[in-house]
Amino acid sequence: MAVKYETELYPPLKLFFEQRGYAVKSEVRHCDLVGYRENEVRPLIVEIKKTFTLELLLQGADRQRTGGSVYLAVERNRDKKGAHNQRFGDIALLCRRLGLGLITVTFYKTKPPFVEVLCEAGESGSKAGGARAKRLKTEFEARSGDHNIGGANKRKIVTAYRENALKIARHLWMLGEASPLMLKEASGLGKAAGILRDNHYGWFERVSRGRYRLTESGRAALNEYAAVVAAWTER
Repeated sequence: MAVKYETELYPPLKLFFEQRGYAVKSEVRHCDLVGYRENEVRPLIVEIKKTFTLELLLQGADRQRTGGSVYLAVERNRDKKGAHNQRFGDIALLCRRLGLGLITVTFYKTKPPFVEVLCEAGESGSKAGGARAKRLKTEFEARSGDHNIGGANKRKIVTAYRENALKIARHLWMLGEASPLMLKEASGLGKAAGILRDNHYGWFERVSRGRYRLTESGRAALNEYAAVVAAWTER
C-alpha cells in the first residue's frame, strides 16, 4: 500500500526508535527525525523520503557532519518491486560503503507498518562534540515536546524560539499589558526582553516605555498553536 506523504513514515519510525530507547523529536535544525539515548552525546538522525533519491543521499552525507548515526528511511512499495528505487540490496550496499544506515517502512491495509533496518549506520568520521552537534542537542533539549511531524514541507516548525515566544504571548494575553521584567518572572524566560524587542513574528506591540501588549496576530497564534500550549498545562 503506497503512502501519499512523507509524513506518514514518521510515526512508525518514531515508535521504532523509541522502542530502542531513544527520546525522539522531529524537524530539529532541518533534520526530519532526531533522537538521543540517555547519557549519549552522539545523536540519531533519520532523513525521510517516500523513495530513494540522490537528494536523500546528499542530505544523509550532510547530516554526518554532526558526528551522528545517520539513517535514510524510505517506503518499501511492494507494488513497484523491481523499480530502480526499490533495488534495496544495491542501495544498502551503497549506503554501507558511505557509513549511512538504510531503513524501509512497509505499509499494509490491515496491519501496522513494518520497519526494517537493511544496514546500520557506521562511523561518520566527524566528532559528535562539534559545533553542529552542540547546536542540534541544544535545540533538541530546549523544546518541550515533539510538536512537529518529520518529513513535513512548507509547514511552520515549532522551534524552541517559537515556543518561547508563545509562552510570552500567553502571559501577555492573561495580563493584558506587561513589562519585560514582569514577563520574565511570569514565564521564567531570561530572554523575554530580547524576544519582545525583536518581535520576530509580529505578536507584540509596545504601547509605552517598558509596556507591551498582544497584537491580533499574537492572539491568532495562540489559537493556531493551542495544542502546544495545552501540552504545557497538561505537564
